[in-house]
Amino acid sequence: MADDAPQKLRTLIVDDEPLAVERMQVICAKMDDLAVIGTASDGGQALRLIEALKPDLVLLDMTMPEVDGLSVAKELAKSENRPAVVFVTAHDNYAVEAFDLDAVDYVLKPVKPERLERAIKRALARQGDTERGDSRWLEELWIPHRSELIRIATSEVGRIDAERDYVRLHVGEGDEARTYLLLQTIAGLEKRLDPARFIRIHRSTILRRDRIAGLRHDGLGVWSVELDDGEALRIGRTYLPKVKAMAGR
Repeated sequence: MADDAPQKLRTLIVDDEPLAVERMQVICAKMDDLAVIGTASDGGQALRLIEALKPDLVLLDMTMPEVDGLSVAKELAKSENRPAVVFVTAHDNYAVEAFDLDAVDYVLKPVKPERLERAIKRALARQGDTERGDSRWLEELWIPHRSELIRIATSEVGRIDAERDYVRLHVGEGDEARTYLLLQTIAGLEKRLDPARFIRIHRSTILRRDRIAGLRHDGLGVWSVELDDGEALRIGRTYLPKVKAMAGR
């Protein structure tokens, strides 16, 4: 008789701390969707085991000696049939790089079982999504918030302001408006955002295009963008030609 039991994700745990590996094994053993098929204590060993065992999922520590987690993920990105990757790390400042490598999720230590469970559900959904393609543009961001990282779709971000080495993301409108800080330069984030949806109007400001209600000439060559809520933001001279082209002026 055929086995109708759901397929488990064959999982490799990669971490250079034995206690962290043991903790992950204990958590994973209680999850019906996982089957741990091996562990690795460094990036080089991880790559060899991935080649030999062909796991579906890799729970990957970010910081390891010699070959770190980002280097492992970069190598896997070159493979056509690469496993899903969930970064598991004590550091929250690699989230943008993780997105560039198409990671499924980014879980902060100490790992909570319910948080890892959410990551596993994402991995299962990714496995079943045969139409997913590799996009060069960010569709969502992981934002450090309290003791974890929260996910925000870029479509929810209406405005981005530069604050030194950070950017402030403005999400939602009215009573639901909120802001988040992300360790990322505005120039670096601009390169990852779809130019069909976002436009930079100033060295310190990026707007989602559909927030722009119109342009206003303030005289002496000074122009402003009028937003859908009535606010006006000055356009930097460097960015004025592109903004005018967008508006057909």
